[in-house]
Amino acid sequence: MNAGAPDQTSGTGTSDIVDLFVIGGGINGCGIARDAAGRGLSVTLAEMNDLGWATSSSSTKLFHGGLRYLEYFEFRLVREALIERETLLRAMPHISWPMRFVLPYHASMRFDSDTPTSRLLGVFMPWMKGRRPAWLIRLGLFMYDHLGGRKILPATSTVSLNGTREGAPLQEHFEKAYEYSDCWVEDSRLVVLNARDAEARGATIMTRTKVQSAARVGDIWEIQTEDRETGLRRTHRARMLVNAGGPWVGEIIQGTVRINSTEGVRLVRGSHIVTKRLYDHDKCYFFQGTDGRIIFAIPYETDFTLIGTTDAEHSDPSVRPECTPEERDYLLNFANQYFAQSLTKDDVVWTYSGVRPLYDDGASSATAATRDYTLKVDANGAPILNVFGGKITTYRRLAESALEKIAEQLGHVAEPWTAGVALPGGDFPVNGVAPLAAKLKKTYGFLTDRWALRLVRAYGSEAAAILGNAQSAADLGQDFGATLTEAEVRWLMAHEYARVTDDVLWRRSKLGLRLTEAEVAKLAAFMETHRGALAAE
Repeated sequence: MNAGAPDQTSGTGTSDIVDLFVIGGGINGCGIARDAAGRGLSVTLAEMNDLGWATSSSSTKLFHGGLRYLEYFEFRLVREALIERETLLRAMPHISWPMRFVLPYHASMRFDSDTPTSRLLGVFMPWMKGRRPAWLIRLGLFMYDHLGGRKILPATSTVSLNGTREGAPLQEHFEKAYEYSDCWVEDSRLVVLNARDAEARGATIMTRTKVQSAARVGDIWEIQTEDRETGLRRTHRARMLVNAGGPWVGEIIQGTVRINSTEGVRLVRGSHIVTKRLYDHDKCYFFQGTDGRIIFAIPYETDFTLIGTTDAEHSDPSVRPECTPEERDYLLNFANQYFAQSLTKDDVVWTYSGVRPLYDDGASSATAATRDYTLKVDANGAPILNVFGGKITTYRRLAESALEKIAEQLGHVAEPWTAGVALPGGDFPVNGVAPLAAKLKKTYGFLTDRWALRLVRAYGSEAAAILGNAQSAADLGQDFGATLTEAEVRWLMAHEYARVTDDVLWRRSKLGLRLTEAEVAKLAAFMETHRGALAAE
């Protein structure tokens, strides 16, 4: 059922009819494309930039249930996310791994928190208003441990902060903490691996391809696209359209497909700051602010600490989100309520920001807006599925739910299949990273421990394919710095849709934190020279 190659005569072309045309190459679009292709549907996906270019490369990098969502009674969302953590962990042990989170508690801290839970406390226990009591935190953590049928991840425990490594970075008045489990994920690599697997199962993945318009012609969609690099225009035809445009989902409804819809999206900017490493252990911190919000402080790329996130309204998806000075200072001041070391703007080495396309449920604030996903089908003619909201932890379940709605429109499709099926490079046990890195280092004696671990964390069992028959580092071609070699860049361009330096340095990896300007320029020159040939491999 795969589409034939478009006729590219005179710079235009018309494709055969496919079952699904997906607009958007973020995690939701790529997840749906992978699931659908694996069920035998013919799928074409178009992304106007690089895969994961927007929201899906700008998250807090966590597979988590959303402990704070319990305060908003989002029990279904939390339960689904908790179940998914371990399902996903088994499928991608190279780019996801367990982490322990330390939640310091101080009885005198008060919070200006406007949640359903805090309002109930204010009514029934007015002396508790503005405070999350210890019993409430313990109850939330108990639910967190048991809602999702946890099997791999360890349970919550209470830890002392006096004289311990967990307490060493914190101010002395924090004496006790609760410790619970969640998981880290390399978000933008997750997007790319889903796209690769979708393509391996027959999908067509088009990056840097803008959907200019889509119109119903009888019971078929006709979609006009333009390659943003070559100017090539094509006409695609599909039985059903999937709008997974993320922050642009509303613009696609109104301007691209031009249908009437009362559904809306609320754009919420989440900003993060990165500092030099602030402590010497591998656990994360969960900090509660006096304004009722929370932030995380997370070990990041070995030598750094990631702190985030904010919740700020963002009105225009065409404006690239940036961490404002006010958001940076908010995160610094928040962290300074906990860390013994006082942080200033001079400690910040990098910032990033993403826009969450939340379903507009009329919530009073950005923080209170639901993180759950909403799927809406318009079947007044050829059907379109509009995807609102969602979080990275539930992307696979969102895709399954989307396929249920797609099946209602297109007829019977195969049964769900993605649970536990490894993504490319993830075909090894959850606890297999260290043995795989040791094996890689033994095979390629020129690798350092750190280099071998980085490759396994990025590529898993495919790392050896990148290194090939190399007997020395020189055999890997040009050295661009920070263990990034020509062999790896060639792999990324040939197999992972990388086209420019940002694709490699900030989405396929975070080596942009380490390369000098001269090294980046050297990489850019190489990619410019080899772009056409490698992309065609």
